Amino acid sequence: MKAFEFDHHLINSYERFSRSFSSIRAEDLRAEIDAQYDAGRFWPDALLSLNPRFLSGPTVDDLVNSGDLDEGTGQVFRFGETPLRFHRHQAESIAKAKTGKSYVVTTGTGSGKSLCFFVPVVDTIIRALRAGKPRKTRAIIVYPMNALANSQLKEIEKFISQSGLPEALKPVVKRYTGQESREERLKIAANPPDILLTNYMMAELLLTRQDELDAQVINNATGLEFIILDELHTYRGRQGADVAVLVRRLRDRCAPDSKNI
Repeated sequence: MKAFEFDHHLINSYERFSRSFSSIRAEDLRAEIDAQYDAGRFWPDALLSLNPRFLSGPTVDDLVNSGDLDEGTGQVFRFGETPLRFHRHQAESIAKAKTGKSYVVTTGTGSGKSLCFFVPVVDTIIRALRAGKPRKTRAIIVYPMNALANSQLKEIEKFISQSGLPEALKPVVKRYTGQESREERLKIAANPPDILLTNYMMAELLLTRQDELDAQVINNATGLEFIILDELHTYRGRQGADVAVLVRRLRDRCAPDSKNI
């Protein structure tokens, strides 16, 4: 079936479905509704959206060769034999992260904002593991919705699983959002992940709830190196103030000696 034929087929199917809920007896009302359907009121014209072309930057192999990224990071962020090419704003974010300073990334949808923090986080973890440092939670990523955490967990695990890195160097990513069973929470507390994905409400509970498991999870993040807020623009008004206080408390609890986190 051709694209436009499929479009008409889909609309006709939806029309039959929506009309099936009622039988209109009044002729004038039926004629008016038929006219609205014929005018296409219930399905707007197709929207054609063009994403902007973002300025190109170096590949992950370029940054490995320059010493800005670990060789293991280069194995993670690639598609088979093809190294991932960063947009310029992604490369700038990676460079900013290496300075240890806080930064905000504001750019368009589909521009790869997640890589702006995942790449430096993964690189820091691989370097620490390669140096023989014990595993601990080095990054906490806070999302406004569990759906985002679930989606990003799948994406970053996809990169890590195909990297070919030895298990001793593979970053471990876990979700702690309130969806987990007690058994899963026990495993996370006993075996700290390198990266912890959560939501702002659960992050608050980790700091305040008198729960032995939660206390262990947050203790595993002592010396925290990254606090990341995804979709930062969604926190406004009172909620924004709550999240600002949460970040301060999280920093004071997990990284009291760090000025740049």
